[in-house]
Amino acid sequence: AGVIPAQAKWIAALRKRCDETGTLLIFDEVQSGMGRTGKLFSFEHYDVVPDILLLAKGLGGGLPLGAFIARKELMDHLSADPVLGHITTFGGHPLCTAAGLATLELLLSEDLISKASAKGALFNQLIKHPDIQEVRSKGLWLALDFGHFDKVQKVIQHCLKEGVVSDWFLFNDRSLRIAPPLTIDEEEIRFACDVINHA
Repeated sequence: AGVIPAQAKWIAALRKRCDETGTLLIFDEVQSGMGRTGKLFSFEHYDVVPDILLLAKGLGGGLPLGAFIARKELMDHLSADPVLGHITTFGGHPLCTAAGLATLELLLSEDLISKASAKGALFNQLIKHPDIQEVRSKGLWLALDFGHFDKVQKVIQHCLKEGVVSDWFLFNDRSLRIAPPLTIDEEEIRFACDVINHA
C-alpha cells in the first residue's frame, strides 16, 4: 500500500504467535526482496525468519522468474503430499534461471545491496517537492505521498516528459512510487529528484 515498513516488535510478536499456533509465517518479498531495501531479503531487517519466502521480479533481472523458498521438511511435504504437488508448467527454464543466477552474482559482486541504503538516503535528502505530505522509504523503495491522485498524475506526466519513469502504487494512488534499479548512480538520482522537485 505504499512502502509502510512494519514495526520490529510487531513482526517479532507475529513470529511468536505463529510458533504458538503452528501457523506458517509467509513473507511475500516479490517487490521488497533481492536487495531493494538494503538487505538481500527485507525480513533481515527484523531478526525474524519466515517459514516460507516468496520472490520474483528482481530475482530474474528482467526475465520472468519466481521462487517459493521453505525449509526442507516443508518442501518434502509439499512435494510428496500429493506427489508432485508443488510443480509449475514452465518452472526451471534454463534462460530464466541463468538470469536469476547472474542477477544474484551481480548483486553480491558489485555490493549493490549495501549501497541501496545509501542511495535511498540520498533520495530522501534531495526530494523537496512542496506538495509531498510524507516520504516513506526502505532502501531504494520509496513512496512520496502527495495526498491526492491528481497531484501524483501531474508529477508522473512531468517526469515522463523529462525522461524519468515513475508510477503510483496499485493500492495507493496518492503516492508516487520510486523503485529504481539498484545500479542507479548518484548523478541519476540527482537528476530524478530535480525533475520530481520541479514537477
